[in-house]
Amino acid sequence: MNPVRLRIRLRGIVQGVGFRPFVHNLARRHGLSGFVLNSSAGLITEVEGDPAELALFRHALSSEAPPLAWIQETETTELPATGEIGFGIRESQAITGEFALISPDVATCAECLRDITDPANRRFGYPFTNCTNCGPRYTIIRDIPYDRPNTTMADFRMCPDCQAEYDDPANRRFHAQPNACQACGPSLSAPLEEARRRLAAGEILAIKGLGGYHLACDARNEAAVHSLRLRKRRSDKPFAVMARSLAAAEGLCEITETDRAALLGPRHPIVILRSRKAWPAVAPGNPTLGVMLPYTPLHHLLFEGAPYDALVMTSGNLSEEPIVVDNVEAVTRLGGVADWFLTHNRDIYMRADDSVVRSFEGRQRVLRRSRGFAPQTLDLGRTVPELLAVGGELKNAFCLTKGRHAILSQHIGDLENYETLVFFLETLANLKKLFRVEPRAIAHDLHPGYLSTRLALEIPGLPKIGVQHHHAHIAGCMLENGLDGEVTGVAFDGTGYGTDGAIWGGEFLVAGYAGFTRRAHIRYAPLAGGDAAIREPWRSALAYVPHLAGVPEQKQRVVRRMVEIGLNTVQTSSCGRLFDAVAALIGLRYEVNFEGQAAIELEAIADPSVETRYDFCLTGEELDFRPAIQSIAASTEPRPVIAARFHNTVADAIVHTCRQIGLPRVCLSGGTFQNMKLLSRTVPALRRAGFTVYLHEKVPPNDGGIALGQAAIAAATAPW
Repeated sequence: MNPVRLRIRLRGIVQGVGFRPFVHNLARRHGLSGFVLNSSAGLITEVEGDPAELALFRHALSSEAPPLAWIQETETTELPATGEIGFGIRESQAITGEFALISPDVATCAECLRDITDPANRRFGYPFTNCTNCGPRYTIIRDIPYDRPNTTMADFRMCPDCQAEYDDPANRRFHAQPNACQACGPSLSAPLEEARRRLAAGEILAIKGLGGYHLACDARNEAAVHSLRLRKRRSDKPFAVMARSLAAAEGLCEITETDRAALLGPRHPIVILRSRKAWPAVAPGNPTLGVMLPYTPLHHLLFEGAPYDALVMTSGNLSEEPIVVDNVEAVTRLGGVADWFLTHNRDIYMRADDSVVRSFEGRQRVLRRSRGFAPQTLDLGRTVPELLAVGGELKNAFCLTKGRHAILSQHIGDLENYETLVFFLETLANLKKLFRVEPRAIAHDLHPGYLSTRLALEIPGLPKIGVQHHHAHIAGCMLENGLDGEVTGVAFDGTGYGTDGAIWGGEFLVAGYAGFTRRAHIRYAPLAGGDAAIREPWRSALAYVPHLAGVPEQKQRVVRRMVEIGLNTVQTSSCGRLFDAVAALIGLRYEVNFEGQAAIELEAIADPSVETRYDFCLTGEELDFRPAIQSIAASTEPRPVIAARFHNTVADAIVHTCRQIGLPRVCLSGGTFQNMKLLSRTVPALRRAGFTVYLHEKVPPNDGGIALGQAAIAAATAPW
């Protein structure tokens, strides 16, 4: 039979995951000739040979693809046979205007872990070991195609041994771009033995990692943890912990099968777990612990032979600033926090914090999307014009669109200072370059005071599309779940600018991508003091009761007067502020040190055995919780009972309001739905009432996900 030649173009995550060596070996297995190469558009292979073998080859391309690959599109063209002999990997091609998807950074694989712990292996103890199945990707890539000269490994020339691995089709380091060893690769600034000794002695270390610096100390050394809190200016917010191993993590926390899969998967995020005991220094007042496992060889080696089994491993930054990536900058910014620095000479091109997930109903739900997830794209369901959606103010992430792809940036942080704005702009420039995006319009939040909004409005020459905050929440949930048409969107969060000038946050919307109707909302309550009202939950409580025990009367008198004359007072339907009010009413929390602290502590104390609830009423569009608040204010029940009854009340109110609206599909979005107590009450109750419920999974339900919704709305409404 005459030979046939095919050109196959693949799009998706097909660079940096071992796809070229896979194609090379697959072609040889089937006796085919031709070539494979990376291009700016993905991967191209031409294969020639027996038609039956070609059919097997094409099937195996998808069925046997490398584990980290994701084939989104395949295009096959038949060409005239050339009689070519042999199969090779050719130099990459840069194609003007084309783009390829970039793999996120991947945790150390089991084979590389064996290499660094085997005294007979030439990479024994080498903290930058990697292969085609693991290692740095997004954080070191300067441009596409993904080749070593386009990464921060460009200055490290491979030694003969590493080059031989790189050139050997049978080796798992065949065309592994960050391939290196002690003889030719990056190196640490000091011995690991010294780092282990200092950590064991109670010192705080600044450690340069994959996407930035960490600040680390022995998690069981309360004095060290308290010192870290003081120096980092982080009073109560929980620290993440890195456990030596899965067994060590299981000793710290209760772990489900879903949690185990998240901890051990290629992303290795921080996983929110229920602690087996209290950790007053690491996570004060919180029954959960954010735990991750070592995800680089350096992390694994920090635990090798060490007396500790868990390290606080928190972002290397000062409060509210971006994670530090540069060695000189680290000394300047972290010099007052760290006792000692462990750095290295491989540059970090794109900073990326650790991602955070939590399990619900047997699925991993992303709460912070960064290392290991970004810049993997989401499918928009159709081709749309190129757009930029700038996101919100808190937990900012932005979104670019290209073809069918929604390109959600890594977690940027709270856009409240110059340093974070610089991080936003450098990440935007990088992703525009990598994905060859030139936006034709910009979507932004309606809040005129958001830095992201002001930034969008200052960019000249492009149409601006204002998107209501909670509409964006619901549209993002719809897009993630592949929904069209209209849904009932329940958007509960802290603050979002409403179309009437009030601060929304407890919304029931009938929404599609092209628009929404507000069908119900939590009854407005006065909020006095602007940002001070968020820091001091007792101000929210004074919207419901005339006097509050535990707060000086003089302070209360000032706030009551502000409300009376409307001074620095806004009306809000915020569910977050409702939780604040209850926390203050029962004396749980009068002031907060981080966003959501009062609600988190209210959830933490709720008694899971309590099934009763308080009264509420829905009148027209107003969902009124005053009957519940009045009962709470007069109650003599224990706090855990009150907290549980309040959660049950909110869940029942959601179901009742959705019944009144009547649409069969319900999307839940907003930061309030990070509350597992509320979610576990609301979702089953909605289903029992006959609703199909949709939640976030791939993007955060908090403001870290609204840029996706902004992009979806802009694509549906932009004036093209």
